[in-house]
Amino acid sequence: MHPHTSSLPAFDILVVGAGAAGLYTALCLPKSLRVGLITKETIALSASDWAQGGIAAAISKEDSPQLHVEDTLQAGAGLCDRAVVEFLAEHAPSSIEALVNLGVAFDREGKNLALTLEAAHSRHRVLHAADTTGREVTTTLTNQVLKRENIQVIQQALALSLWLDPDTQSHTQHCRGVSLFYQGRIIWLQANAVVLATGGGGQVFAQTTNPAVSTGDGVAMAWRAGAILRDLEFVQFHPTALTKPGADRFLISEAVRGEGAHLVDDKGVRFAFDYHPAGELAPRDIVSRAIYSHLQKNAADLATAHVWLDMRPIPPEKIRHRFPNIVKVCKYWGVDVFNEPIPVAPAAHYWMGGVVTDLENRTNIPGLYAVGETTSTGVHGANRLASNSLLECIVFGAQMGKFEDKLDLSRVLEPLNNQEFQPLEADWIAQQQLIDTIRKNIPRLVWENAGICREQGLLESAIALLESWHQEFVALPISKFIFSLEPTTTADINIGDVEKQLRLWSETYNLLDVAHLILKSAAFRTESRGGHYRLDYPTQSSEWQVHTLIQQNKFWKSQNQS
Repeated sequence: MHPHTSSLPAFDILVVGAGAAGLYTALCLPKSLRVGLITKETIALSASDWAQGGIAAAISKEDSPQLHVEDTLQAGAGLCDRAVVEFLAEHAPSSIEALVNLGVAFDREGKNLALTLEAAHSRHRVLHAADTTGREVTTTLTNQVLKRENIQVIQQALALSLWLDPDTQSHTQHCRGVSLFYQGRIIWLQANAVVLATGGGGQVFAQTTNPAVSTGDGVAMAWRAGAILRDLEFVQFHPTALTKPGADRFLISEAVRGEGAHLVDDKGVRFAFDYHPAGELAPRDIVSRAIYSHLQKNAADLATAHVWLDMRPIPPEKIRHRFPNIVKVCKYWGVDVFNEPIPVAPAAHYWMGGVVTDLENRTNIPGLYAVGETTSTGVHGANRLASNSLLECIVFGAQMGKFEDKLDLSRVLEPLNNQEFQPLEADWIAQQQLIDTIRKNIPRLVWENAGICREQGLLESAIALLESWHQEFVALPISKFIFSLEPTTTADINIGDVEKQLRLWSETYNLLDVAHLILKSAAFRTESRGGHYRLDYPTQSSEWQVHTLIQQNKFWKSQNQS
């Protein structure tokens, strides 16, 4: 037995995910509440940690929240919710103030906070800490979380599913906690509410700037529990990720182009102007498609092809001051940015769609909340404006300060029995190989069939293949065992390297669902808009100025966006 796992108490509220959204949510929840913060890695390994560009807020005399709203709506291609965008922009300055008060050291010019320009912004409004803004924010928030006595951080813990409890009075399901793989066993952790802050799902694509943890866990878990999802076809592909054999797809910040870097082809031509009058400062989806189209005409192998980002038009001292991390990482991979251009190509970067939430972060399931990239708040529409993502985490995380529910400890359920999964070695090796194969094949399938450019025939064949993989996966003995566990049951999993294998199982399960949802959503929307581009429907259609809504296996259109 594992007596140490039973030391986890019931919590008033559980926060799943420890990026900017999860950390800030935990800090904003009332200190009178017992908060559990669950992270599948050690604390502070998240996409927020990788965010380089910065965080947007209208704080200069030349700027206003209204201008920030207009830029966001423009980028969102007709699918933003204006009221929610206004809420975000109006709360941005006070959110920055709150971060500064917590100790976030943004760059300054004299006494004033330094502001830079990024693509599709009409004013300088992006605050930064060199080119590691996300790390500065998450490191500061982590240090604050670790000082809070009411927050218990549960590290290297894998949330597997949501615990839904029928509410006899209202005849609805209420979210009561999660099932958790922790310290070698599956347990059920009870709470009065759960906040999903698990980030995006970039790992469903072969080329992504997201870290390995970004497997769409919150979206998949919420969907299986009956939450309403929205706009999952809208994926932002960052146009400039470092593309070298063996290197991670390291993101070269938009701010580099904002400061004057040029995007050129093998002949040194600034080809982006052939696709949009703003050239390399056009919205991200246009720049990504410009690169993709240019490579399609000129490259033999699209999977490895790249163009060049030339930083030499920027003064060297400015490069050193603003982009020290980019200089360092490029140097590590053998690129001297002061003397040669950087090989770059598009990669999946940010997921606009997610779990539908309101201004209080509520989903359609009582007791289930969500914050950050996991959500569809209405802020980003069909295409996110640069540097609105960290801002969304902070503005909406702050909303959880209104949460009041204390846990009714009279309802805490003690586990009644313990089960054990102990397969024969040969049987387990066969299961492991199948899981491994599916996990490797999903990102390739999605990249090739629902990447930057999509069309019906490819989407349908990919959906069919994915469904066959899903059937094989759910039929595995390990899958059947985990699906059979009830909230009053704990389980020991006796297989070799159990942490690694259970994580592989869980992430593969989530990616299967996320891939299916993206492919089906992309096939459903027969137009091109924002982060969704169809070769067979290349134009935007007024009939499709609506949201794609999904609950379980039902897809439908929202009312027309005004």
